[in-house]
Order: sequence, then C-alpha cells, then structure tokens
Amino acid sequence: MEYKRFGNKVIVRLDKGEEIVETLKQLCKKLNIKLGTITGIGATDKAIIGLFDMRTKKYHSKELVGDHEIAPLCGNISAMNDEIYLHLHVNLCNAEHNSFGGHLISAVVSATFEGVIDILNGKIDREFDNTTGLNLIKL
Repeated sequence: MEYKRFGNKVIVRLDKGEEIVETLKQLCKKLNIKLGTITGIGATDKAIIGLFDMRTKKYHSKELVGDHEIAPLCGNISAMNDEIYLHLHVNLCNAEHNSFGGHLISAVVSATFEGVIDILNGKIDREFDNTTGLNLIKL
C-alpha cells in the first residue's frame, strides 16, 4: 500500500495480493481517521459480498472468484467500541459484464485498487440496534 495525504483527503493505492477492507482499516488507524468517506476503483479476483436479510437479521454471503472490476466501492468510516468501523458497499463486474453488488466483507486486489478517503473532522460512533439487527450510526 502507498498513500499520500492532501489536507483532508488521502489518495491510496493497494497492490496485488492486499486485502482491501483490512488494509483500509489499518490505514485509518495509522492516520487516526475516525470519520469520513471512501470511494475507489480497481480489480479483484477473490471477494466476499453480503446481503442483509431483515427477516433473519443475518448476512448471507457470496464468494466471487475470478477476474472482477470494482465499479465502484463506496462507504463510510466511523467507530464502534473505540475501533475503526468501515461500512463498505461494492459493485463487482465479471468478464460477461454481469454485475454483483452488496456489502463488502473482503476482497483481494488482483491488479490494483485506487481509492480516495475524504476525512471529516469529528467522530461518530455506532451501536447495535435490536430492531434492525444492524450496527447503526449514533447521531
């Protein structure tokens, strides 16, 4: 991973073999980013995406293996239990131009990932909500 900061923006490049979610989380910890947004594009050959089922209050995951374009990844940065919390969604397109989207659980970079983190001043926490079964932003 390489990154460069410009005021409240960070440009980041992840390289082949790096896991996107964990690497972005580590970067946020390193730079003490507690609130912001993330967008990015790139490629993966192994990803797990999820869809939340409101009836069961559980994520159903799907693993995608093979070449996929990240078109795009977007999400936000907050905190939960004093830890960085990334809430990321992604759209992945395969060679047949079929698209798969959902909550990004993990993805390994196959060529590159280029992202922009927009840092917001402040901190927002999350807490578990019994009604939805989700970790919601506390405002």
